[in-house]
Amino acid sequence: MPPGKRPVRNNYVLIIFDSCRHDSFTTARPSVMRKLGKVEKRWSYASWTAPSHYNLLMGLMPHVSPRNVYASEYYKKDFFKFNERLGAGGIEFKSFVPRLYLPVLLQKLGYRTHALVSLPVLNPTTVLNSGFDSYKLMEKHNDMRAMVREMKFREDAPSFYLLNVGETHYPYALPDEPPDQWPRISGVHGVFKHLDESIVGGRLRKTNAKMFDNRKLGALRQRQIDAVKYLDTVVEELLDVVPRNTYITVTADHGELFGEDGYFGHGPIQHEKVFEVPFVEGKVR
Repeated sequence: MPPGKRPVRNNYVLIIFDSCRHDSFTTARPSVMRKLGKVEKRWSYASWTAPSHYNLLMGLMPHVSPRNVYASEYYKKDFFKFNERLGAGGIEFKSFVPRLYLPVLLQKLGYRTHALVSLPVLNPTTVLNSGFDSYKLMEKHNDMRAMVREMKFREDAPSFYLLNVGETHYPYALPDEPPDQWPRISGVHGVFKHLDESIVGGRLRKTNAKMFDNRKLGALRQRQIDAVKYLDTVVEELLDVVPRNTYITVTADHGELFGEDGYFGHGPIQHEKVFEVPFVEGKVR
């Protein structure tokens, strides 16, 4: 390599389908995203949006659950995977020290770093806005296509994009669906709310069992499945925008509960379905 010439690195796009549980993703059978690689079931480090995104931006992708290994060895392998994602070499856990923050590391490697987020709990005044050259809260919480239209890639520097996608978050609405047709959830006990007033999750009251019968909860889950099907078409448009030397990871920050064991949503809930997430990644060819 000629002196002073930087190695060619991959652009990197990290797509987070907010609240998308693994079996909603696989039931949707997204044909475009499946071309990136094998769809895996993984587990989130957290059960709601903000702490999960902090883990993701530390470089900790949703994890598998290997037995008979030291956790520290798994972390080393997980960080080393960034050599493939970035088309780089020599990246390991110590590369992230001392900030332990992926955008900061990427800036050191010459990347232009960008975030386009859907939910106000990730707004630009939060601590997550660190190490980004641009960080924007979108006008609508459910319009990934608007994100794709804003993405720009430079020839003189690789780009990193974090996309927090809201179509799969309650109320699982597509951008062309009028708000007065969105489902409205009431009577949920023990819930707390996002900054955008969207319900996060909680245990269902037995007294409201008729409001949350299996048919209604099944319809809500189907809305999330339909959102994944729709997003597969948007990802197809994204593939037409990104340069060929782009690596894409598609996953979720956490899962969602649709009535299992008396729970709806996500948040301060200890249940496997709120941690199960899809994971697929690969390089655009």
